[in-house]
Amino acid sequence: MSKNVLVLADVRDGELRNVSLECLAAASQVAEGGVVTAAVFGSDAKGQVDKLSHHGADQVVTVSNPKLDQYTTDAYFQAFKQVIDKTDPDVIFTGHTAVGRDVSPRIAARLGLGLVSDCTAVDFSDGKIVFTRPIYAGKAFVKKAVREGKVFATLRPNNIAALEADTSRSAVAEELEVDIAEDSLRTLVKELVRKTSDGVDLSEARIVVAGGRGVKSADGFKPLEELAEVLGAAVGASRGACDAEYCDYALQIGQTGKVVTPDLYIACGISGAIQHLAGMSNSKVIVAINKDPEASIFSVADYGIVGDLFDVVPMLTEEFKKVLVES
Repeated sequence: MSKNVLVLADVRDGELRNVSLECLAAASQVAEGGVVTAAVFGSDAKGQVDKLSHHGADQVVTVSNPKLDQYTTDAYFQAFKQVIDKTDPDVIFTGHTAVGRDVSPRIAARLGLGLVSDCTAVDFSDGKIVFTRPIYAGKAFVKKAVREGKVFATLRPNNIAALEADTSRSAVAEELEVDIAEDSLRTLVKELVRKTSDGVDLSEARIVVAGGRGVKSADGFKPLEELAEVLGAAVGASRGACDAEYCDYALQIGQTGKVVTPDLYIACGISGAIQHLAGMSNSKVIVAINKDPEASIFSVADYGIVGDLFDVVPMLTEEFKKVLVES
């Protein structure tokens, strides 16, 4: 039975986040001939139509309201609710990002819907959509299916492959005027200050180089940053490194930080506390570098290097430079 699917596209600094394209791939999989609709907000919403259509959207609803240029809970809630009312989807997907995690439960509660969050896979079984999501800090996985009514889920980045871009596809674009009452906005963003340097988005990075207390200081992150630059990777950190003020908390990976699932995770000087493992243990390949051969991080690593990160990381950087130049 065909289903109409709605995807909320997440835009950052004028660029679509990869997880939005992954949501479109999941939407195409479950639509079974139904219409896949993408909703995109902000002044530059119309500029995203082509990319969304090339990656699976049959219809794109643009809401070009400047009040949506920066995310605020109240404005996005009102706009998303009005898009849902207009499109009446059977299935709703958002990325499991800061935006999706905040707005999705509010919408689900208002509509009286259940919400399956942080999904890593979407499948079919007995005519139902089945979602896989981690539990117990990633130690186990549970499968959930919605028996009846609308299906609402958030999808974890880097787990569902985006469709190859098909430039021959052309979606039907529709501009929707939404009513966002000024007096209903309890938050107003006046200025956006970024503490992290420009680079690869940590939550969507295919390669992550992360440091723990073993980096010893803020300067200790420099070898990691050099390796990350060579690999086109993002730099992350354990909570221990953040608590020690070696880096900003925006880089924290773990149960109380960001959850990442890159293709390659290089852990440097990270002991492997359970709270940190909860944020990265589902990475496809894990390389651990630590002086302590008994460190817990080796229990989840695919490859382990026992040694001083200040000796090992620069050697890796030089070797990767040679390999990448040859290729």
